[in-house]
Amino acid sequence: GIFVIAEKLGFYNELLNYFKNKKDIPFYKKSIEIAMLCKGYRKEDFLSIFNNIPLKENVENIITTLKKKNIKTAIATDSYMFLAEDLKKRLKIDFAFANKIIIDKGIITGEIQINNINLNSDFNGNTYSICKEKILTDLCKDLGISIDDSIAVGDGIVDIGMIKNAGVGIAFN
Repeated sequence: GIFVIAEKLGFYNELLNYFKNKKDIPFYKKSIEIAMLCKGYRKEDFLSIFNNIPLKENVENIITTLKKKNIKTAIATDSYMFLAEDLKKRLKIDFAFANKIIIDKGIITGEIQINNINLNSDFNGNTYSICKEKILTDLCKDLGISIDDSIAVGDGIVDIGMIKNAGVGIAFN
């Protein structure tokens, strides 16, 4: 999402250069610094662009089918909570977990409160702005279900710990 937003708002090259030049910075610090690239942009512009990013084929049908079977659904993303909440509402997902970018009077300040405030590391010792493995574990505990009865789907390196710990883990794309 952030790459599409950056392209539409004109900071794509800055974002791309950031990723090329900051390979040795811990993942969670990258999220903090990337948030600074968003400084001064309007929340509504981000939402407008985000809402026009096509969803994967059949995702709405899959979520609807899961809901009919009384299966709880959640989004855990290293993106921003206001975007995760928007997707949660559109797809009627039960839970959303993300980083909170600070917005003042509709303008993004560039400051961020990362979800992983305790800086939990994954199984490889990487520390991301969101620890999806911990979110999965905590959510299962809160819902009173065994982690063996969970399904996790992810498409990035930040998802590996969650996928490995879920009852069924699906690496997508």
